[in-house]
Amino acid sequence: MKIVRSIPDLKAARRTMQGSLGCVPTMGYLHEGHLSLVRRAKAENDNTAVSIFVNPTQFLPNEDFKTYPRDERRDLTLLEKEAVDLVFLPEVRDMYSEDHRTFVIIEGLSDVLEGAIRPGHFRGVATVVAKLFNLMEPTGAYFGQKDAQQVLVIKKMVVDLNMNLKIIACPTIREEDGLAMSSRNVYLNPDERRKARIIPQALLAARELWLAGERNADILRHRMRQMIEGVAGARIDYVSVADPETLAELGQDTRAALASLAVKFGRTRLIDNVILD
Repeated sequence: MKIVRSIPDLKAARRTMQGSLGCVPTMGYLHEGHLSLVRRAKAENDNTAVSIFVNPTQFLPNEDFKTYPRDERRDLTLLEKEAVDLVFLPEVRDMYSEDHRTFVIIEGLSDVLEGAIRPGHFRGVATVVAKLFNLMEPTGAYFGQKDAQQVLVIKKMVVDLNMNLKIIACPTIREEDGLAMSSRNVYLNPDERRKARIIPQALLAARELWLAGERNADILRHRMRQMIEGVAGARIDYVSVADPETLAELGQDTRAALASLAVKFGRTRLIDNVILD
């Protein structure tokens, strides 16, 4: 496994690779969800690269950029076990010069749900991912379905900017109790961790209603909100049943939908979703 930290070294390493390259952009503190993406990339490509970079431009001023969990040694040990070919570990100064002025904005998709609660978040995500794609020149890039809106934003960017790669969304990996794996789960205390199980339970309830024939999005949203509001200390940012391509909120006669939500427990904010189709 080759580890590079500078952009010149990354470009040099990329030139030595023959065949396809699957890349997995991450912010580190890796868990089984990340590793499932790595395995998928390895299965479908001749080479595999992982980036580890906590991107400051996607954090709002009051968010957890400085305290975001980091453990480089552990991450590299996990990736070495997976036989990753290349790991890119840049510093902030490598990705953003002091006079950096260019950002990528995907209008519409970036303005709702996560974008409405965290304005500017997807500008930072799209910008850093575009830079990583330019530097790594992957054949395909692998992202988790847990971040469904992020996947849609990146797919739209790739199409609109005529980028020559494929975006592959992979299934959400969950803990034994159903909670979606996330690097931020480590913030939860035992009581919050127990209460957070209501998130996958609410999504499952919406899916069960859907499978029973319910097509009124208002009823699906009400059911999820009702369940979450029944848990002491849960604070809802949003509960959504939206078009899976445009993220426009749906009404009656829903044919396909993305049910998603964002809920806070203590200082920890968790997101999750399920596709209804």
